[in-house]
Parts: sequence; C-alpha cells; structure tokens
Amino acid sequence: MKRMAPLCAVFVLCGCHVGEGPNLGASQPPVGRHHKSSHARPVSFDALQGWKDDALEDALPVFLQDCHKIGSLPADSALGGAGITYAGRQVGDWQAACNAARDVPTGDRAAARAFFEQWFVPYALPVGKRADGTLFTGYYEPEIRGSLRRGGIYQTPVYRRPPDLVRERDAQGEVVTGRSQDGQVVPYWSRAQIDQGALAHKKLELLWLADPVDLFFLQLQGAGRVRLPDDRVIRLGFDGLNGQPYVPLGRVMVAQGLLRAEDVSMASIRGWLEANPDKATDMMEQNPNYVFFRELDQGDTQAGAPGALGVSLTPDRSMAVDRDFIPLGSPVWVQAQVPQDGHPVTWNRLDFAQDLGTDIKGPDRADLYMGWGPEAAQAAGNLRSTGQMVVLVPRGAEAAK
Repeated sequence: MKRMAPLCAVFVLCGCHVGEGPNLGASQPPVGRHHKSSHARPVSFDALQGWKDDALEDALPVFLQDCHKIGSLPADSALGGAGITYAGRQVGDWQAACNAARDVPTGDRAAARAFFEQWFVPYALPVGKRADGTLFTGYYEPEIRGSLRRGGIYQTPVYRRPPDLVRERDAQGEVVTGRSQDGQVVPYWSRAQIDQGALAHKKLELLWLADPVDLFFLQLQGAGRVRLPDDRVIRLGFDGLNGQPYVPLGRVMVAQGLLRAEDVSMASIRGWLEANPDKATDMMEQNPNYVFFRELDQGDTQAGAPGALGVSLTPDRSMAVDRDFIPLGSPVWVQAQVPQDGHPVTWNRLDFAQDLGTDIKGPDRADLYMGWGPEAAQAAGNLRSTGQMVVLVPRGAEAAK
C-alpha cells in the first residue's frame, strides 16, 4: 500500500512504505550501492526450513493474482531485478509458470507444493550490508476516525493528489517529483507549507480527521481505513508523494534528547506527540515528506489496499521489497520471527513481492504486510526480526538465461 510505511525499524521510524509507484515496464539502470555482490546462488527446496509445513494451497491464489496482473503487461516489460543476476526480470519469464498454475487443483496442498517445486528454482540473495541477515519489519492499515465534512473535532484534511504534482526525469535520468515553474520542476510544498495552507481552498480534501497525529501515521503507512460518524468505512490508498525527503522522527527525538534510542518505538513516538500537543505540529513538520491519497473501491472491505504491483495485498502473504533485487510478483520464501499474542513465533512462509517502500533498500531488507485492525497493528508494531529471504525464480526462464 504504495505503499504503506511500516511500523518498521523503529529507530529510523518507518518511512518504508511511502514511495512512488513501480513504473512497470521502465528500464532500470545498473544497481550496485546496496550490496557486496550481485550474484544470487541457487539452493534446493530441501534447504528451505519449514517448506513442507507451509499451507501452500493458500499461497497459490496469491500467485495467480500476481499472474493476472503480470499477464496484462507486454512480455518485455521490466518487473525489477536490475541489481541481480538471476532471471525472472521480465514479464515473459513468467508466462509458462503462470499458465501451469491455472491447472493446479484448488485447495490441494500437495499439488501446490509440487507446482512450485516443478516450476521454480530457489535463489539465495547476495550478502547485503547487514551481517546478521535480512531485517524484517511489518506494516498494516490503520483505522481512524474521520468525517466527509469539516466540523467539530474533524479539522485535519486528508488531501488527494494535487493536479500540479509532476514526476519527470532530470538531465541525469533521475526521476524527480515537484511542480512546474518557469519550465523547470521545483520542489513541491513541504509538510510545514501544506500545514500552513499551501493547498487550502483548492478543493483537494477527501475527508477530515479528528487528530493530526492520526494523519501523520496514516501517511507513514501509506493506506488506511477511516471510520465515519455513521460507522461507514472509507478505504484510502496511496496516490503520491510531495517528493520532499523523509526524515525519521525517532532519529530527531533521540538527537534532541526527548527519547533514548533503546526506547524508540511507534508507541513511544506517538505517546510523546499526544503528550505534547503544543509541540506536536512542529515535531511532525521536521519530516517534510507528505503523502496524498485516493479513495479505494469500497466493494470489498476484506481486501487489502493495492500494493506497488497493482494487486490487493494479502495479510501474511504480501511483502514490500527493493525492486532492484527482487522483481515484483516474485514468490519469496521468508524465514523470520513474527510476534503473535505478544510472543515471537517462527515464520517460515511463502510470501509475494507485491509492494515497495522508501526505506526498503538492499537485498537484506523487507516488510511483511500484516493486514488491518488491532491485531495487525500490534503485530506490525512489534515486528523486528532478522532472518533470510530466498527468491523463487521461474525455472524455464532460469534455464534460458
């Protein structure tokens, strides 16, 4: 949920999911700054701890959802993987596996496992900058109070994407976000400027929230659900960034002596903001990054917000990755520890790379989508685990490369 910002690496405070869309099909420049080696190595399915215990019959529909999206793109469209050596980087690499997946019996665990083993080769990712393995954190969709009309406690606007917000490539080929002025793209309004009315009276308000702190954390997650006074729920999805840099509040608070590094968490940061309402706005404006939203289809409230791939995220099966190292749509075997009922439990599960995030950089960084509601919020907020990722590469494409 474009991407949502997770409750991740709490010291850097979670800018992980506020990022722009995937731009599927665009060429990717070589990447080499995040890792020591671009060479992934094949491993056997027997090396995947817990592989035979996962409910892969539940994973297969998620893969088919990916296939439906990937199949709608031209065969030579790029899905990612510019910084890696294995195959699966283009849409055409997935056609044979996707065709075979449609013939697998529904709900048959053995058949689903046989499908993945027949059509994929596991690849361990190259070593990144973290010596202890991949860092996993979590994200979710918050539910907050709001109204379709301004009034009473509802004074904080949620803005849709402004029509003058543009993304273009500069002379160096880098994508820049801003607004056009005198034929050039200049920085878009910062959080402080927007708070002070830069977008007021432009009819960009989607709805109004009861708490500006709720808006800040909604923007960190990149998507959410707003419960109206009549108990209806409006689903919001990511629809762009202002292009300003992301500044983690946890880091700011530690630097100012407001929190100790070891005490930084989503709860402690929110607690400080709520305990200091006279200083909260100034503190939140230390992060000039700002997220815009769109209203999602309200038909299926049991579907997750759309991720960067353009499909609805699935709790416990979707994840955000660095597209330079893992092509969008890829099945990824995850070995980590995930909190459940306040206790860490082993998470050996097939997830799918369906999302991106600003703070998700390198082959050793990922965010796991936990869903929505109080249990998802608690799990995401407490999720910080080291582990391992193994990418499943389409076998036919792997052999051809």
